[in-house]
Amino acid sequence: MPDAQQRQREEGDTFPGRTYAEVVLKPAYEQAKKELLGPMISVSKAHLIMLEEQGLVAEEDAAIITWALQELDLMKLENGQYTGEFEDLFFEVEHELAQLGGETTGHLHLARSRNDMGIAIYRIVLRTKLLTLIESALELQERLIGFAEEHAETLMIGYTHTQQAQPTTVGHYIAAVSDSLSRDVRRLRAAYANCNRSSLGAAALTTTGFAISRERTAELLGFDETITNAYDAVSGADYVLEIALSVSLSAVNLGRFVQELLLWCTQEFAAVKVAAPYVQISSIMPQKRNPVSVEHLRSLLSSCVGDANTVQSMVHNTPFGDIVDTEDDLQPYVWRSIRTLVSSYRLLARIIETLEVDRDVLRRRAEMSYATVTELADTLVRKEGLGFRTAHAIVAELVHTAVSDGLTVRELTVSGLNEAARSIIGRPLSLTAEELQQALDPEHFVRIRSVLGGPSPGELRRALAVQTSAHRQAEVWTEQTRAQIDTKIKLLDQILTERRNRSYDPLGEDADLSAKGGRNGV
Repeated sequence: MPDAQQRQREEGDTFPGRTYAEVVLKPAYEQAKKELLGPMISVSKAHLIMLEEQGLVAEEDAAIITWALQELDLMKLENGQYTGEFEDLFFEVEHELAQLGGETTGHLHLARSRNDMGIAIYRIVLRTKLLTLIESALELQERLIGFAEEHAETLMIGYTHTQQAQPTTVGHYIAAVSDSLSRDVRRLRAAYANCNRSSLGAAALTTTGFAISRERTAELLGFDETITNAYDAVSGADYVLEIALSVSLSAVNLGRFVQELLLWCTQEFAAVKVAAPYVQISSIMPQKRNPVSVEHLRSLLSSCVGDANTVQSMVHNTPFGDIVDTEDDLQPYVWRSIRTLVSSYRLLARIIETLEVDRDVLRRRAEMSYATVTELADTLVRKEGLGFRTAHAIVAELVHTAVSDGLTVRELTVSGLNEAARSIIGRPLSLTAEELQQALDPEHFVRIRSVLGGPSPGELRRALAVQTSAHRQAEVWTEQTRAQIDTKIKLLDQILTERRNRSYDPLGEDADLSAKGGRNGV
């Protein structure tokens, strides 16, 4: 075992120690160059534009900084390896800018801190990932709506407490899944709104004595608003938690449907068949069609929930202050949870659009089930003028006797119903055999349930039209939001280039980078 002096030599005498670098700094560096580099440069460009507009950086100096930002070798940084020479990517970028533009580039750090800058970068990354997630959710919802429309009249039994309850349709069931997904999308959009707020200008936590414009940097970067209180701007982590919790809830909602989909795939249930590209054969049992795609969805969604919940645990009991360094550790978990949910949405969309439903099996099961007897009780209320509890008691007695005698629902008779009625109310009923059979018909059961939210094909198609309209509005919002952000980011270079060309060109004949502390003077 090495002694203390040997350990000290291995760790080094200055920051960062070897183990700290391996455990914390190197992983953070790797994720930063992959996820944060582009937003980091965009933030610097927006900050520079604002500083020049506010008269805090001279035009000539701004031109040099602009040139350095635009000439920065991003490919080199993206492919770089962590060496410990720089604490993190931020300081490496500062070094590379100084190599290009000299001491002048130091003006870029005027009135800002890694605190407000880091939070802004994380928000930029997350808003983009959220848009991708929402797009994937909407793609799945489009498939669900189409599937529900296709099966608006496909009878099936609905279950409560795992027991056959009432007839409905596959379309009605899937429309419920789609409705749930609509709420997930609304929550994700709300999380986007709270995420897309600018922390820039808060600096460390108290803003700055320089006359900056926080609103301008927010506008330049496509933020919808500025986080007013500077302390809150660098301390509030609820935007990450809101995203994580929205993702977690979305995964839980989807996981419940996936669990039922697996049940439907069993030979015993025999309701659906997953298409060949998404099933796997057994290595030993030739008859097997293993729906592995659905099984993987179940586990992936569980891992999504786990990563999202980890974010909450990591923020819990952190001080209400700057947690930028903590965010270096927690951000990858929320990124991964989003990435997993995006993948799950995409895979399930493919499964749904190729899923086969055995309509005949589901119809026969509905026709042979006692699930229709709620309508028989309702019919007694309508025709006989009975209270529902009395009608319920008569039908319950009828079913109990029939099941005890080994009869199916198709074998129920008016005489048996009248016998049950005599035992409850002391007299027979006036219901005819035709009326009894109609009351026990699952198709009739579904058709007359046409009130708002019911399974009747007409009402279901109306509800799906509403879903389709909301879906399209969400699609338009996503498309416009992404386009607006892309336009803003592209505009940064256009603004900087125009100003640089108007004022000072570091590559022009009159440029003396050496005198300005530029590349030749470094």
